[in-house]
Amino acid sequence: MAISEVEFQKESKILYKVGKLLNDTIESLGFDVNKEEEELVNFKKMMWENASNFDDAEESQVKLMTSSEENKALMKKKYFQRLLQIKKKPYFASIVFKDDDGEIFNIYMSLTYLKDKDSNNILYDWRSPICSLFYDYETGPCEYSAPGGVFQGELKRKRQYKIDDNKLVGVFDNTLNIDDEVLQEVLAKESNDKMKNVVNTIQQEQNKVIRNLEDNNLIVQGIAGSGKTTVALHRIAFLLYRLEKLSSNNILIFSPNNIFTEYISEVLPSLGEANTLQTTFNDYLATFITEYKDVEEFTNFISRYYSYQEDYPELVKYKQSDEVIANLDDYIDEYVDKACFLENIKIDEKVKVSKDELNELLHNKYERLPLFERVEEIASKLSNKFYKGTDKKKATFMKLMKKSANFKKDYKEIYKGFFLSDFCKIKLPEAAIKAFINKDVINYEDALLLAYLKGKLEGFIYESTIKQVVIDEAQDYNRLQYIIITNIFKKADFTILGDINQNINPYYSYNSLEDLKDLFKGESKYLELSKTYRSSPEIIAYTNKILNLKHVNAIRKDNNKPVVFRKNLPNLKDSLVNDIKKLQEDYKSTAIITKDKKEAMKIYELIKNELDISLVDVDSKKFKKDLVIIPAYAAKGLEFDSVIIYNDRDNSYRNNERNLLYVACTRSQHELYIYN
Repeated sequence: MAISEVEFQKESKILYKVGKLLNDTIESLGFDVNKEEEELVNFKKMMWENASNFDDAEESQVKLMTSSEENKALMKKKYFQRLLQIKKKPYFASIVFKDDDGEIFNIYMSLTYLKDKDSNNILYDWRSPICSLFYDYETGPCEYSAPGGVFQGELKRKRQYKIDDNKLVGVFDNTLNIDDEVLQEVLAKESNDKMKNVVNTIQQEQNKVIRNLEDNNLIVQGIAGSGKTTVALHRIAFLLYRLEKLSSNNILIFSPNNIFTEYISEVLPSLGEANTLQTTFNDYLATFITEYKDVEEFTNFISRYYSYQEDYPELVKYKQSDEVIANLDDYIDEYVDKACFLENIKIDEKVKVSKDELNELLHNKYERLPLFERVEEIASKLSNKFYKGTDKKKATFMKLMKKSANFKKDYKEIYKGFFLSDFCKIKLPEAAIKAFINKDVINYEDALLLAYLKGKLEGFIYESTIKQVVIDEAQDYNRLQYIIITNIFKKADFTILGDINQNINPYYSYNSLEDLKDLFKGESKYLELSKTYRSSPEIIAYTNKILNLKHVNAIRKDNNKPVVFRKNLPNLKDSLVNDIKKLQEDYKSTAIITKDKKEAMKIYELIKNELDISLVDVDSKKFKKDLVIIPAYAAKGLEFDSVIIYNDRDNSYRNNERNLLYVACTRSQHELYIYN
């Protein structure tokens, strides 16, 4: 609801005052930052020149002082950069809160804080406790939690602002109604090459995920377009603000692919935070599994199925199952139990160790350790025992023990042994087993099992610096992957986000992501995001039919454009080009989404000379969203103004491939064309 002219003028004066204070603060702080950086350089130069005169204690003290001064300078510079970031749009919303004591607070919300010369808050960081009232309550009784306790009162007013180049363009009073003017205006905008922050339109159900500090782990089921990824990134920004000693380098995001990593790269910087560490599960596998030249990408694994190139789908399904975990555990337990040293070892007449002593150390003293870690520990102990507390003969003991052992660190052979054993529930001839083991590039499903086997026998790579892990597209990870991840990041808390309706792994699925709760240490909470902000009501109505969904609510108020169907076309090329040109007149971004990479390449070759178009696949790291052709499995997490779904007549989506079609169709915001 727009405000009166008198109120508008009053708000304009407030904006002018805030703008002036902001400019003055930027000018003053900029001078301080430059001066302190110069002084720090001179200080470090002086310390370097006099380093030879310091004793160890003095040198340690100097390093501590330098580090402290550097941290102070860095914090001040970071705040300075945040102020520069809000210079043209100092704030986006305000609330009037009256506490139970009758004191009234007029809170202006921004991407960062701003104080006047008397240290009074003029702007509040959107992540501060009191600002949660804006997202969580309509006008009326309310409360918020802060370090000092729970504060109750009445929310008197909620107001949103449109500010352009420090000029007040519009002011709206609103309630919590998610159809409010500002949200609809944001939804109506064309999509961008990069995801943007949404601090001015965070909704109540999203805010519950973002600001949750009570639970160690959050598992979030969110339908297509519910803002899962956006929520995850804003949650990261919130945690960086609220948790002491947490930095961007302590947070790791598992992304579905490199395209997605690039797409989200501007959100955290736009919120004033540095980007976190990011990886894909394939990157981890490729680092840990050194027995092969490379690891097959998840999307190529998926493509094998959807392009009908998989010869043994039942075997792959078994390798992806929960059952195989228990079978592999039993096999590994027996392998470790049977491991032993067969001969005594000696370096010389004075240094001898019996096989009985070796086996005692292997199965009793060091049984808490993974098998191959035990061998290293025994070698170290023996070297220390016989050579005056040093490790100088550790390598010699290792060599002798390897010769004596009935086991060796040959993971390909150990892995092959599982499929030849009675523990494996699918029986194959040895030639068939060798076919998938003796490859240059290991299959994705085998890489998961081999990584687990290696971790059990030699220990998982423990990442102690990571305190928060975010996993997007969580439904595409099977249970074994979560077991591996929780073994790597033993001290981390987790935010898991996904949608079981968007599962594109044909071999594995969850009834509910809530099934993951038992895998994580500490308190775990399951939450749902049930509203979609991406697609028009017409598109949502169509995509609901694909999976027979009834609970998906479209928030976008769109232009009543029906889903368009194209069939039995006499000239595919002309029809595609005409439809694309028509869509480009109205929208910034258009995607042609195919079922697989082969179809994407076919359509690209068909129209590349007619239009400026990009072919995108999982290996792509950068792309412009204006006009792209992309396989459905690589489009996850992305969104476009308009989408054309294409598949060949002889390569239609089957009943068990409905989820892939659902993913493809739900990438569209405004218009959807179906080509078959």
